[in-house]
Amino acid sequence: MIGLVVQVALLGALAAAADTGPMGALAGAGYGLITCAALTLGLRRSGAPTLGPADKVTLTRATLVGGVAALTVDSFHRHVPVPLLVGLASVALLLDAVDGPVARRSGTVSALGARFDMEVDAFLILVLSVYATRLIGAWTLVIGAMRYAFLAAGWALPWLRGSLPFRYWRKVVAATQGIVLVFASADLVPRPLSVAVVAAALALLAESFGRDVWWLWRHRTRTDDAPTAGAPTAGAGTAYARTAAADINGPGINGPGINGPGIDGVGVDETESLTGRR
Repeated sequence: MIGLVVQVALLGALAAAADTGPMGALAGAGYGLITCAALTLGLRRSGAPTLGPADKVTLTRATLVGGVAALTVDSFHRHVPVPLLVGLASVALLLDAVDGPVARRSGTVSALGARFDMEVDAFLILVLSVYATRLIGAWTLVIGAMRYAFLAAGWALPWLRGSLPFRYWRKVVAATQGIVLVFASADLVPRPLSVAVVAAALALLAESFGRDVWWLWRHRTRTDDAPTAGAPTAGAGTAYARTAAADINGPGINGPGINGPGIDGVGVDETESLTGRR
């Protein structure tokens, strides 16, 4: 509930400083409500009494992402201060390097926290890719949508839900997406250069997904080929989050923009996000 209050406060500050309109405020408030509801259900299912120190850092990032989402929606109807949007997104990306170490040092590593971190990362990438469509083209949506398309494919192809071996390059590629999209959103360089940089980032992402899909296909089992009832797990093959060596069978949380808000009742593996959280 505190996160929702802070989200509303940030939206109010944006309305005063950037004159954001009702569409942006509605988008930001809706995102805040979904996040609050998902976290509440996630805490109940995990048995955790409250958010840990690292989760509070992630919640701060989530609040900033809500601000970015509000500005992005408004940008299609009115002018928004680009430095403000880029600043919020940049801080959210930088804080992604903080919550992981905090979780490890405080001994509060959890599957719920890792999934929360993962969803914030993925949604920020999606929002930035939407904003970039105005500057570069609709094809930038592929960057933000690729992870969600992968998860959706897991419903029909269970072998896509298998665990992948650790690969550091995967983390580098994932982190590159956010940095490149913020760079493009700033619109400080000639447009052809931005197009080339974003296209290169997309090529890296496609290669990363393609390599992982190929690995999962080669290591699938007959059981994987058989359809299973219920929702898929967290989707270990995404470039934004991959399974680590040890499984932590806690309840997963489906944040905004994935399989719908709320809680996925199946267990999930411990995941890595853009900077290797948890």
